[in-house]
Amino acid sequence: MTAPAARSRAGGLQGAISRSRSAARSPVARRSGMLPWVPFWMALGIGGWLSLKEEPGLVFYMAVAAFAVAVLAVVIRAPRWAERGRIGWDHADWLRLCGMALALIAGGVLLIGGRAHLVAAPVLEFRYYGPIEGRVVGIDRSSRDRMRLLLDQVVLRDMAPARTPRKVQISLLQEDELPQPGQRVMLTGHLGPPGGPSEPGGFDFRRSAWFRGLGAIGYSRNPVMTVAAPEEGGVLSLHRLRMQMSQAMQDQIGGQSGAVASALMTGDRSGIIESTNDVMRASNLYHIISISGLHMSMLAGFIYAGLRLVAVLAQLVLPVSGWPVHKIAAGGAILASAAYLWLSGGGVATERSFIMVAIMLCAVLCDRRAISLRTVSVAAVCILAYAPEALVDAGFQMSFAATVGLILAAGPWTATSQRLHWLLRPVAMLVMSSFVAGMVTSPIAAAHFGRMSQYGLLANMLVVPVMGAIVMPAGVIAALLAPIGLAGIPLRVMGMGTDWMLMIAAWVASLGGSVTLIAAPPPVVLPLMGAGGMLLALTPLGRAHLASVLARCRLGLAVALLAGAAVVWTMANRPLVLISAEGDAVGVMTPEGRAPSKARGGSYAVTNWLEADGDGADQQTAALRPAWTGAANLREVELEIGGQKLRILHATGRAADPAKLPCDRGMIVVANKPLTGLSGECTVLDPPGLRQSGAQSVVAAADGTRLRSQRDVGGQRLWAAPAKKRAVIKEKSSDMVVANPTATRYSRLSSSDARGRDAIADQSRAGGVLAR
Repeated sequence: MTAPAARSRAGGLQGAISRSRSAARSPVARRSGMLPWVPFWMALGIGGWLSLKEEPGLVFYMAVAAFAVAVLAVVIRAPRWAERGRIGWDHADWLRLCGMALALIAGGVLLIGGRAHLVAAPVLEFRYYGPIEGRVVGIDRSSRDRMRLLLDQVVLRDMAPARTPRKVQISLLQEDELPQPGQRVMLTGHLGPPGGPSEPGGFDFRRSAWFRGLGAIGYSRNPVMTVAAPEEGGVLSLHRLRMQMSQAMQDQIGGQSGAVASALMTGDRSGIIESTNDVMRASNLYHIISISGLHMSMLAGFIYAGLRLVAVLAQLVLPVSGWPVHKIAAGGAILASAAYLWLSGGGVATERSFIMVAIMLCAVLCDRRAISLRTVSVAAVCILAYAPEALVDAGFQMSFAATVGLILAAGPWTATSQRLHWLLRPVAMLVMSSFVAGMVTSPIAAAHFGRMSQYGLLANMLVVPVMGAIVMPAGVIAALLAPIGLAGIPLRVMGMGTDWMLMIAAWVASLGGSVTLIAAPPPVVLPLMGAGGMLLALTPLGRAHLASVLARCRLGLAVALLAGAAVVWTMANRPLVLISAEGDAVGVMTPEGRAPSKARGGSYAVTNWLEADGDGADQQTAALRPAWTGAANLREVELEIGGQKLRILHATGRAADPAKLPCDRGMIVVANKPLTGLSGECTVLDPPGLRQSGAQSVVAAADGTRLRSQRDVGGQRLWAAPAKKRAVIKEKSSDMVVANPTATRYSRLSSSDARGRDAIADQSRAGGVLAR
């Protein structure tokens, strides 16, 4: 080789090395910052799929998969192109980053789409009354203090297995001895499909039920008859043991203190009455009832500290040394957390908490930082891969928001805490953590639940230390001593701690202005808040970092998204008129607030409307507002909107007679019975049409007013489409014709059964109430 050629080759190699080192120093190429972005891109794909209005087909998923493969090919080949000199190393790095982001977005779409089809199960398409047989797999309490049974292996009269729901949930309207998990039971009751949103764009219980495999909800006034003894072995035998432990704790401690203590240790909240839940919500302590990251971290921390202390003492007594004490303690804490996961009965919130705690403890075993954005990112990826629908769950959002907020606040806290006196540090840390967690979760809670607890910080400061120092340690000690019959004393100590919590909750809830009601935001607000908050959390705010143009752009986009969410929320107006999906309620907005057409009937929809308006009045009080005129079953209101008059007539019961109702041009006639044969130029909204469109609203438009339905907003998805349009339910159109007369017959039978309708609606409503 000639000297010039050798020098040229050496120069090229040196240049490649220089470019590689330069790329490694580039902020774009730092792989250390890649992992926290993974759940962000996955969430964009999952959220995008959930926002679709039409159910995508096989061609769509094949196109998404092909796109993902193509961008992954670019990710793999980009370094080779750079090595061959076709593109620069900076461009190759950007190609890899953008390709991975697009592949993760596509992966999120495929995950949630595959999950939706994987959990597909038949949904009851009509109202059913008759015998119901099934196996008890769950027992809980509804928001109306009614016990509920969750059944699988369901058998319904004259219904083929292919059309029978996989799971049904039944409220028991009479008090009776409850069956045990695993028992096969039979009862006579009413069933119906899971309820849709009470207003266009509202919470859709059908989607939640779809991912749970819940195909019908209903109620029964009859006693529950046992068909077969509980099955021996398997998961349900462990569930029975857990319920027996829960009952033993409630009997030992007594009252609501025992019910709360049982919920903390076993996850069984069936003993907690609704009045207790109300004061816990008003004081912002409701998250304590739900087994979440707080309890899991408290238990893991107690076990970790205890095992570490025991290991240190063992080294002092025994002739051994050099034990990896912190790793032994971390391993024991993982096992204890896994046992707590089983004891609590699982659930998405508990599984999420276990994953986060287990990953943190595994980081200790691997000599890594236990608390970092990487750890939280791995937990988020695991949960989104396992249950992508959890993205829209309030518990998922609030839990991760609080965790990320505390991690970001850990740096400033470490820098400033050393200046405080050592006696003040625990108090200051408690105030700081409660304040940070409350600040980052309050907007999410307000968007989901329409309320903010003004004294939540005070309540948490008084209760959380007692939880960590007394309640959870006492519960662990009671569990360890229970096999030898010495759990009584620690359970009494635990009961004293829960007594304190309930006392503080009642006191805080009684303070004036403890709860502020907030109107529900438009559906776009939460995605804007989530994307803006994630971008803000992933953008370093140091002076050196903000010198980068990319960091400044990310920060500007995050601020713009959060500001946009605030503007949209504050500028949004609630619908002028709301019409329920059953045609049994109509509500118009007045200067005093929304006025429902009736003081009784349609309570599920009316209650949701008032809460979404940020209105604390009940239905009876709201119905007294001046708006409607006429008899109780034939109500009428006339509104002036945009210079035009709108007349609405709401007919129920016998008044819904097509031969006697007017039908003038520009008039809306709403009824809870079919208005077949009504002639005229009015707009008719009766059950047959409302079953297709869902709830309706009247909104202002440039040319006056227009109707907007839930189908216009939510589209036709798997959980909202008729059974004949679902790929998983192969039904002929003739089968649907048979089902429809049953629906009409049931509607007439139950039109006066307010308690029954409330029982069914109560279960749909309970789907929107979630503890952190």
